[in-house]
Amino acid sequence: MSQSAENAKQEEGGLWETVKVVLQALALALVVRTILFQPFNIPSGSMMSTLLVGDYIFVNKFSYGYSKYSVPFSPDLFDGRIWSGTPERGDVAVFRLPTNTNLDYVKRVIGLPGDKIQVKEGALFINGEAVKREPAGKFTGDSYIGASATGRSADVYVETLPNGVSYKTLDLTPFADTDNTREFVVPQGHYFMMGDNRDNSADSRTRQVGFVPLENFIGKASVIFFSIGGDASPWQVWKWANLRPSRFFTGL
Repeated sequence: MSQSAENAKQEEGGLWETVKVVLQALALALVVRTILFQPFNIPSGSMMSTLLVGDYIFVNKFSYGYSKYSVPFSPDLFDGRIWSGTPERGDVAVFRLPTNTNLDYVKRVIGLPGDKIQVKEGALFINGEAVKREPAGKFTGDSYIGASATGRSADVYVETLPNGVSYKTLDLTPFADTDNTREFVVPQGHYFMMGDNRDNSADSRTRQVGFVPLENFIGKASVIFFSIGGDASPWQVWKWANLRPSRFFTGL
């Protein structure tokens, strides 16, 4: 074999090895994304101040088991969930919108199957009992707090659910449409979800969302791994002055 032919064969072999490494990396990434952790970015202010616009989170996909929505393109391979786990009150979870399963939503689990949920004058009631709610100052934000809210501030409250989970909620106005609701009875196999930004959240209080079936859950939000403000994207390195490093690797 001539030297040139041998060199060509070595180059071909090296190219194939590179292709195999790339294919293996892509396959591993697909497995991790499908079975273990999936990244999501936060495009709206409905979960402020827990999640801000420009936060990027990892969702633990094995926390609640797997449904068809755990798989890319959601093929109709099976009904229900396998290796099913149970969402707990207070979890921040990503789910497919029941009225449009092409959309992913992130909200907090408030009501479990069989619970009675109601909001009265902005206060949350679960099974007839008021959830503990303590004032915690003000949150000064931007237009993401609520419509035409730039430069305004929202009251901050710390809510503590019956199972001891505490988190902060925002209350921009005492006159929001969702500050007073009927009593909702959560059906079996469904959950009642609410955003922490109570006056700027389409959630189970509205017909747009309603009760969320267990099948629609994608997973539990576990950590903020990246955060950038100013309507910037991570690849816009010239806007990295808007990075929020204090939020990197914050648990949820």
